[in-house]
Amino acid sequence: MQAPELSKKMTKLIKSENSAIGAHEAAGRERTSIAAQLSEWGEATDDDNISDISDKLGVMLAEMGEQEDVFAQNLEDYRGILKQIRNMEASVQPSRDQRQKVTDEIAKLKYKDPASTRLVTLEHELVRAEAQNLVAEAQLSNITRQKLKEAYDIHLAAVIERAEKQTILARHARRLLNYIDDSPVVPGDARLAYDHEHEARQILEDAENDLRGWESTVEPITSTAGRDSPSHINGINHSGHVNGLSGVEEHESDVLDDASAIETNNVTAPVESGAPPAKMLVEPAA
Repeated sequence: MQAPELSKKMTKLIKSENSAIGAHEAAGRERTSIAAQLSEWGEATDDDNISDISDKLGVMLAEMGEQEDVFAQNLEDYRGILKQIRNMEASVQPSRDQRQKVTDEIAKLKYKDPASTRLVTLEHELVRAEAQNLVAEAQLSNITRQKLKEAYDIHLAAVIERAEKQTILARHARRLLNYIDDSPVVPGDARLAYDHEHEARQILEDAENDLRGWESTVEPITSTAGRDSPSHINGINHSGHVNGLSGVEEHESDVLDDASAIETNNVTAPVESGAPPAKMLVEPAA
């Protein structure tokens, strides 16, 4: 479906993130596959030293691939929050369209028939449309700030987690390399027997313990979104959708009271009963 104009850019961003997430998932699978191939190759060398170290390197690399998959899952959570901004943008678009539609109708009628009694109906309708849009725009601003902060808190924390865990794995994997005896031999000489299996296994255990003991040390992101604010005038749920319209109606009532001069100054004719009602905020298409 064609996205509303207001939500087009966020829709595009969300689709691009979906492609990036797929790339991370594919990279994780490839890393795991390559790790298995490294282990298989090492075993086929018939060299105890190479076989043992390549096998344990494969374990480390496979875990790095798993971290890539965890990262992709966290990005999916972040992407889900961006969708809430998109949904709110889509919810606000009708109120903008209605306001512009009434404004255009008034301009057209003033040009064609300045004395038309329908002008007062349209002017009252414009007051309602502007009041609805005012509340909707405030909701959009509040939701956008809150959810953008929440989304990138998740995203950047996930980047740090992946980096720190993969750093742990890479540092321990480098320790394994010291147990490869790369001293040259001349033809006919035999290498010393490999006897570091215990030490290499201990490195795997150290890496596992470090991963298990890892704790996030990122600075927490503060939020005041839970406090009473204009965003609560109309109640917004966690999907970025409008819950009700009581706040809009109260706000409209205040504006319409202040706008009584429109009727007094401009017309004496009754308001036409057949005027179309002002369009309310709507939920976006699923």
